[in-house]
Amino acid sequence: MSERYREIEVSGSPSEMGRQLGEATCEELREFEAILMERANLEFPVRRETALALASRCVRYVAAYDPAMLEELRGMSESSGLSLDQLMLLQVRNQLQPETVEGCTAFAVTPKACRSGSATLGQNWDNDPALDPFTVILTRRPSNQPAHINITHVGRAGYIGFNEAGIGVCLNTLPAPCREEGVPHYFTVRGIFHSQSLDEAVDAVDRAERAIPANILLSTPQGPADLEVTLEKVHVLADVRDGVLTHANHCLHPELTPVKDEYNDLLQSCSRQRRVDVLLADAERPLSVEQLQKVLSDHDNHPTSICRHPNDDPTTGYCRSVFSVVMEVDEGRMLVSRGNPCETPYQTYTL
Repeated sequence: MSERYREIEVSGSPSEMGRQLGEATCEELREFEAILMERANLEFPVRRETALALASRCVRYVAAYDPAMLEELRGMSESSGLSLDQLMLLQVRNQLQPETVEGCTAFAVTPKACRSGSATLGQNWDNDPALDPFTVILTRRPSNQPAHINITHVGRAGYIGFNEAGIGVCLNTLPAPCREEGVPHYFTVRGIFHSQSLDEAVDAVDRAERAIPANILLSTPQGPADLEVTLEKVHVLADVRDGVLTHANHCLHPELTPVKDEYNDLLQSCSRQRRVDVLLADAERPLSVEQLQKVLSDHDNHPTSICRHPNDDPTTGYCRSVFSVVMEVDEGRMLVSRGNPCETPYQTYTL
């Protein structure tokens, strides 16, 4: 496995970007659809026909949310040979199962707390290593919106990354009530990358008829903020302590205490949250990128640590830190470790 991810850049109108993406990734898109269905059935049986029917029903939600995003998907369909429903299937992955097994430990740091003077975000993505071959570094340069860079999977509307307006995004699964139909999560994330302020980013999520809950840790020109997103409301956390805001995979907002108590501790979320808070509180200020990478490589409670490794849990033991990312948003720089950050050096990508 190469340590460096494939880089793709597209530009122009939504349909033009879609056609460019379809041409660049047509073979991977077909393989990715097959792998997603195969891996989904490891956790919760679902027939492909059922999944495609759900994907088809979600098209109208995206059309109501942002027609231009659907135009990009149509352009991708035209050039890749996959149907619109097949491409939408890649977006509804988290809607196919009653619970999603994904863990992430994330932090946002203010410019004053960083040695580089740049607003900085970072996280590990603890998930299924079978998805690694379909991961790319994608830069979009739309005609009339901010350019943005994502570490993402082929075909996805939006994922972890930042835009040229200073909006950075880390993503965490948030166990909470969900429903089958709605705007798939990746489109609301894409809406954030079209934003230029915290208020616009919150609105991009809040105005969607959402299907699943999620946690979105942001870097914005107004400072770090965390969005605990349920079906009914976007709960904003902005309790920045000593220049740092952190989040793992459970609800922290006081209004969501009953939700936290109702759901299981996803991939040892509570212990990871405590550990990242201690590590960053004890770290010397201002924080360097190297210090932040060391936090993401931490092995306290190994193998179910911040830097997660395979273990003997019969349900989640295959999950590991598939990649690790530190984003210096104001510098336009993304540093990514392909695999566990304790083993693989970070590579630099720029917007």
